[in-house]
Amino acid sequence: MTTQSLQSKSSKGSVGVESFQGRLRLRLPRQVYGGKQKYLSLGLDDTPENRVLANGKAKQIEADIAYERFDPTLAKYRPQTHLALVTVSQETLKLLTVSEVWEKYTDYKKPNLALHTLSSKYRSVEAMLKAWGKPINNKQDAIALRDWKLEDCKAETVKTYFQLLKSCYDWAVEMGLVSENYFSKVEVKCNKELDKEPDPFSAAERDAIIEAFSNSLHYSRYTNYVKFLFMTGCRPAEAVGLKWKHITKDYQTITFSESVTIVSGKKIQKSTKPGKTRKFPCNKSLQLLLKSIKPENCDPESSIFDIRPDNFQRRAWQGYKNRHGHQIDGIVTQLVKQGKVDHYRPPYCTRHTFITLALENGLDAKDVARLVGNSAQIIYKHYAGSNVHKLQVPEF
Repeated sequence: MTTQSLQSKSSKGSVGVESFQGRLRLRLPRQVYGGKQKYLSLGLDDTPENRVLANGKAKQIEADIAYERFDPTLAKYRPQTHLALVTVSQETLKLLTVSEVWEKYTDYKKPNLALHTLSSKYRSVEAMLKAWGKPINNKQDAIALRDWKLEDCKAETVKTYFQLLKSCYDWAVEMGLVSENYFSKVEVKCNKELDKEPDPFSAAERDAIIEAFSNSLHYSRYTNYVKFLFMTGCRPAEAVGLKWKHITKDYQTITFSESVTIVSGKKIQKSTKPGKTRKFPCNKSLQLLLKSIKPENCDPESSIFDIRPDNFQRRAWQGYKNRHGHQIDGIVTQLVKQGKVDHYRPPYCTRHTFITLALENGLDAKDVARLVGNSAQIIYKHYAGSNVHKLQVPEF
């Protein structure tokens, strides 16, 4: 068969090379599968070098179709091992720095990453490696990086970074980019937040905080936000993520389905922490609050609380140092000094307060778990419970 006749046949059964979610695959001719579209994943990143391999594999399949020796099971064309697909020499691989390996891993993961994850965790690891600026050639180097980062960062954060690096190097070993995962046995010990006992405000402390915000010259605009946190037990990020479309027209029910995180000074909308939507029934006090703050003819997509939770905690709630180095106390810090609040606690403890008071006022632990989006196990582990027959939010 001549080259011209081969080209004529292969044109009817041409194989396309495509990139799908950053990985290369082959688009097979419909006619060899009765009009159905089939693909062959090659397990290769979309790089110029791997494109050469993919095109070669496509030509092989086209030739087999032309000469009527095509294997429809595709077993003949599937990659045998990941190592067989690596096109970079071992000498070149030894030159890859930890930052370069991380960059390749980030590019591989990027199509499936949420924007806030990429902008926060992945960019933070990138910044850490850049600041470190030294090679990671063995486990001792990885341990040195860990110890260096622990000097100015919380153990929980460092643990997250090293879990990502472990996953990165697992992938790099599989792809043949490195020969060993230096992070696989590097431990970062830390105290889990869930093992800490909740630290709720008392009802009197709660009322003192709300009153102080209401009477504040500078921070009274946060009063309704603070009331809402105490009245619902939602996470601060969930309160900031609420829009008017999440409130029913009769003010009977709130739907918690979104939250807000701050990344590089910008608000990023995402799902709630458990990733599940939950309904919250409003008692009369909460209904009155929502009615009083809803603007006339408001946009359903507009935020109910258009604030920055990080700025709120740092300035209005706790306090800060001004440019002259003078300490400016926030509302709760002031109340601690006045003896109206026993000790300082962050805004998240409004959640602990709601749970504790709800249980003390007769709600069952399982029902409270439903209201606040926690597991019943967490409520039973950290709080007391009692039985009720009908789920309602009491006045407290």
